Amino acid sequence: MRKSVLLVGEPMGLFMADSVGDLEEVNSFSLTTCGAELNVAIGLKRLEHDVTYLTKLGDDLFGRRITAAMRANGISTDEILYSQTHMTGFMFKSKVTSGDPAICYFRKSSAASTLSAEDVEGLDFSKFDVVHLTGITPALSPSARAASEELSRKAGQAGCVFSFDPNLRPQLWASREEMAACINSLAFRADLFLPGIKEAELLMGGTAPEKVADYYLSRGTGTVVVKLGTRGAYYARSSGESGYVDGFHVERVVDTVGAGDGFAAGVLSALREGRPMDQAVRRGCAVGAIQVMSRGDNDGLPTREELDAFMTGEKDWRRHSA
Repeated sequence: MRKSVLLVGEPMGLFMADSVGDLEEVNSFSLTTCGAELNVAIGLKRLEHDVTYLTKLGDDLFGRRITAAMRANGISTDEILYSQTHMTGFMFKSKVTSGDPAICYFRKSSAASTLSAEDVEGLDFSKFDVVHLTGITPALSPSARAASEELSRKAGQAGCVFSFDPNLRPQLWASREEMAACINSLAFRADLFLPGIKEAELLMGGTAPEKVADYYLSRGTGTVVVKLGTRGAYYARSSGESGYVDGFHVERVVDTVGAGDGFAAGVLSALREGRPMDQAVRRGCAVGAIQVMSRGDNDGLPTREELDAFMTGEKDWRRHSA
């Protein structure tokens, strides 16, 4: 049986500002879909990997639009649950000429926040070889946190690779201490942990990539890949293998949102194909670089042909688009 990657999280409706300025002053927006795990799912699917998504959506226009978008991208929606009493979350994102865009969430008490351990218990994990989660899901609610913990436990029991990206959202947590405790407890159980260097500082106080990796490896994490932005990434494994990988030059940054999700898709796709760790991290750096060149959270994710052309230095790599 051909196995799939299981993504678990909260996809949302996204209103992108059509003009630069404060969100409250913008008069028109473009509607699309977003979500960290959705970005990873689309990235993996465009690189020709099978993907399944577990979430809860409201029985509303956003839920229907997200479901249609997943199907259009070839993502399995067999594990999606629908709520008659809770809405699908959505958000607004500003348009900027430099730096990070402003974000405004409307996701409190969303359908995805009602995800529970019981929803995970019924999954047939024999269908999956990788389970990918971010730190956003356990931040949504106590029940979603319990679902995240059950997910990590069940993935381990089934022999799946448990991949975890902290993707910190401090505004969703009651305190920094609670956030760090929860995220770290999941990270210690991860086969693959993908923190950014700034996230690592919030989680364990370290700013040196080697020390960050040692901290998690010594507590049970299998492999740690520390994202270093334009400098690339540092990886270390429990086997003792480690190294730095350079990033890719980007002429113009359009939008930084989703770069880490692209990185995760690149690394996971390469590892599923049996590539060595340094090559997997290099692919992650490439997809992350491509992500920041596009305005949408997942519109610019590359096909395999585009990615190969970009990584070999072709200037017109987008011409390989189908």
